[in-house]
Amino acid sequence: MQGKIGFYIFLFCLLVLSAVANDAQTVALLTPDKAAASRSFAETLGERLNEKLKVLDDSLAESAYLSVSPDTPFNLTTGQSKLIGTAIGCDAFLLIRSATQRRSAFQRAEYYESYAVIYGVSSRTGRLIYWKLQKFEAPRPEAAARQLSDSVAALSDEIGLKLKTAIKLELSEAELPNYEEVPDDPAAGKDLKAPIPYRRTKPEYTTQASLFDVKATVDAVIYLDEKGTVVAIEPVRWAGFGLDESVERNIRAMNWRPAMRGTKPMAMKFLVRYNFKKIDDTNR
Repeated sequence: MQGKIGFYIFLFCLLVLSAVANDAQTVALLTPDKAAASRSFAETLGERLNEKLKVLDDSLAESAYLSVSPDTPFNLTTGQSKLIGTAIGCDAFLLIRSATQRRSAFQRAEYYESYAVIYGVSSRTGRLIYWKLQKFEAPRPEAAARQLSDSVAALSDEIGLKLKTAIKLELSEAELPNYEEVPDDPAAGKDLKAPIPYRRTKPEYTTQASLFDVKATVDAVIYLDEKGTVVAIEPVRWAGFGLDESVERNIRAMNWRPAMRGTKPMAMKFLVRYNFKKIDDTNR
């Protein structure tokens, strides 16, 4: 009898340890621009995040990141993101850029802005699961930088909660529909008409993106059923600055004609791409 009780206690302990281990997500902090301000902010953030998540050694994480070395580190595809996460061996990683810069505005005295842009990326799916632009303004650069530094404690709480929640949700999400793709060989699809919108519209280039002169590409796979209804949107290249959400809003706002095989409508998945850049008003 005592042997059975001991076995059940042992089994219970294993289950508890397993649950604790599954809840202890690992995260890496990366500063692709290698700027001193970015590294300093990442170090401060890492110290606070380590109270909530397991933060990996930054030198080892950076070495693993450099083995992938993407050309556009703040505009990754989900495939690149998964490669980086696998190379590092983490559940998620943060890409961080920070600086203090002088700003000017109409009818306003010159001021300084200290900011940090944080991209939280899932190693499992490669998705952007968290994005934040944290910025403060002050008449002097030291004051703006101090406000940014003082915000790290609350920011780390937010990041820790968001990453844990997003990672858990990914494990329980439903699978995407098994829809047919547009064939690469034109001969194979000679009787096939790909989906098209009845009226094409462009996603908004957001104010945040404009303020930071962002140039980026957003790719998304649309799952469209035989009625022309958008069933799901799977981002496969993300950009932050509200551009990913802008693309999704635009896709859902358009009315779509479904794919057709002969005269029969059919469900299909297909890729759309949007390129964003700031337009110089002087060239209009």
